[in-house]
Amino acid sequence: MIYQGDTLSVRYLEDGLAELNLDAPGSVNKFDLATLESLNEALNALSQKSDVKALLLTSAKPAFVVGADITEFLGLFAKPEEELSNWVTHANDIFNKLEDLPFPTVSVISGFALGGGCECILATDFRIADSTARIGLPETKLGIMPGFGGTVRMPRLVGADTAMELITAGKESKADAALKIGLVDAVTAPDDLRDAAIALAKQAIEGKLDWQSRRAQKKAPLQLNKIEATMSFTMAKGMVARVAGPHYPAPMTAVVAIEEASRSDRDSALLVENKHFVKLAKNDVTQALVGIFLNDQYLKSKAKKAAKEGKPTERGAVLGAGIMGGGIAYQSASKGVPVLMKDISQASLETGMKEASKLLNKQLERGRLNGLKMAEVLASITPSLHYAGIEQSDVVVEAVVENPKVKAAVLSEVEALLPEGAVLTSNTSTIPIDLLAKSLKRPENFCGMHFFNPVHRMPLVEVIRGKDTSEETVARVVAYAAKMGKSPVVVNDCPGFFVNRVLFPYFAGFSMLLRDGADFTKVDKVMEKKFGWPMGPAYLLDVVGIDTAHHAQAVMAEGFPERMAKSYRDAVDVMFESERFGQKNGVGFYKYSVDRKGKPKKDVDADVAGLLSSVLGSATDYSDEEIINRMMVPMINEVVRCLEEGIIATPQEADMALVYGLGFPPFRGGVFRYLDTIGLANYVAMADQLANLGPAYEVPQGLRDKAAKGEGYFDAQRQSA
Repeated sequence: MIYQGDTLSVRYLEDGLAELNLDAPGSVNKFDLATLESLNEALNALSQKSDVKALLLTSAKPAFVVGADITEFLGLFAKPEEELSNWVTHANDIFNKLEDLPFPTVSVISGFALGGGCECILATDFRIADSTARIGLPETKLGIMPGFGGTVRMPRLVGADTAMELITAGKESKADAALKIGLVDAVTAPDDLRDAAIALAKQAIEGKLDWQSRRAQKKAPLQLNKIEATMSFTMAKGMVARVAGPHYPAPMTAVVAIEEASRSDRDSALLVENKHFVKLAKNDVTQALVGIFLNDQYLKSKAKKAAKEGKPTERGAVLGAGIMGGGIAYQSASKGVPVLMKDISQASLETGMKEASKLLNKQLERGRLNGLKMAEVLASITPSLHYAGIEQSDVVVEAVVENPKVKAAVLSEVEALLPEGAVLTSNTSTIPIDLLAKSLKRPENFCGMHFFNPVHRMPLVEVIRGKDTSEETVARVVAYAAKMGKSPVVVNDCPGFFVNRVLFPYFAGFSMLLRDGADFTKVDKVMEKKFGWPMGPAYLLDVVGIDTAHHAQAVMAEGFPERMAKSYRDAVDVMFESERFGQKNGVGFYKYSVDRKGKPKKDVDADVAGLLSSVLGSATDYSDEEIINRMMVPMINEVVRCLEEGIIATPQEADMALVYGLGFPPFRGGVFRYLDTIGLANYVAMADQLANLGPAYEVPQGLRDKAAKGEGYFDAQRQSA
């Protein structure tokens, strides 16, 4: 044994050949701070051994290295710039030490080699992979860029254009693709990988493979002439600007770093990478995107716990077909849970099956499933005009019309047909679960299961706990939602639950802006381009449906009269009265036509100004900042109230529900991350200037108290490293 650490070891394999084996406690290898230090010690030990002629880098896990330990990121990034830069330099010194060993090195890759794992294998002379390998640098998805030499070594290995495409998109390469671009030198069957790697190492020892020239290529400047470089980097910048947009700086920064370092040798190029990495690590976008990753891991850990505690769902049922019911049935069936889809109308059943078929056909066209799999999924959805077979269902999702009397009648009817252990859920967006539970004999087996439209695309499912809902019911429904590929968030019952409860104050802020003379097209533009929402409030109302929003607003006003009732006729009332329901009938705040791909195309409608004239104040040119503040303060205040009232359990779950359910801009991370970023005291001061607009603009006391103490909502997450 040459070296033994907690996460890796080095030993002799046979004469002259050593193996550095990564084997961290737990299921995966990560490059956390401790493993990096252990690697450093192992390389120091190796450099003392004059009898080593080649080194294999291997993993004892099914995956080589899944990346750096992201749980350490926010703590590291909170350090002063100089300290962070010194840490990155130290990490690079370790990888340089690996690259500069006085003998050939071979990475032996199965499964994932991502992020720091990819940067590690780039530092070796040869890379051999089995067919399960997935190699890539996904850092830009977290708002950062490679920091352990990825932007230096990859372009010199596979060419600048290929490297920039992979790095800016955070793309993984499968084994065959990695071989084609020169990221790996050979691909084998999993059973042959080790023997092939040993054979390759022996060839290098015998001088049959020129490992020195390969190493020299990675340490030299990029081989591009001036014209090639200009074309390459100009095209890359244009593509990144178009795809990433202005709110996500990491992809463009990576391109700039590669360009800036292109004429430098390895050590100088690494200094360029270091400078750009540190700049990004200090960026608010990075904090937000890393925060989203950590929050998503938190949701997944809760869902795993629920899967252990709750009974598994072997069969499901959906009551009410149509687009929503068909979407839910498709989601369940496509993840291996057969489903009965029941409706009273044959036409609705046909609509539901068409929706499922359409979604499966898209998967087929993209090569994500074959015809046999498509047939299996469709066959596992049973459309029916009758309840026959519903008694076999473990979980039933009621998705009929959003009317409390109709829902209560359907729920009561189906409960009588279910065995005692079955769970009944309602896909309602606003009706209190406790109200619907009054019609049931077993309210402990009932909860809300709120899907978002379109079901196949929106990750969130709100699982709504009523006052009588058992924890076993909640666990079972959370586990079912996770099995369907969704991100479940548990909330307590109230009108609108969490997502819709916080959305309607945002819509109210929009109505008040129009009442006070704002132009709705400018409001949409500011909220999309400046704040980063996927669509502005007027456009969103058209997509939701003006009739749906009008009805839901009345429900919310009844539930929270002080903050959500309005004393004036607003733009939504005008649209509703004019039967301009939005995309569903082609006219709303905008008018809609169908483009060549069959998707709704939005255009300005000249008739709208006249229609709204009766509810618009005298034209006022609000600044972008005023529009953002007036739109966001009511939503932010309501989100904070939901946390303080226990409607939602944690800031992590609140932020993920907003990102996954409403499309809250990921680069802002969610409301609580946004508050931490701008500073709670700054937010309170800004919101207090708008307090005259009414109760929705009044800052909750708990937020004021935290601001006074200088606290943030994610202080613990930031201090974790």
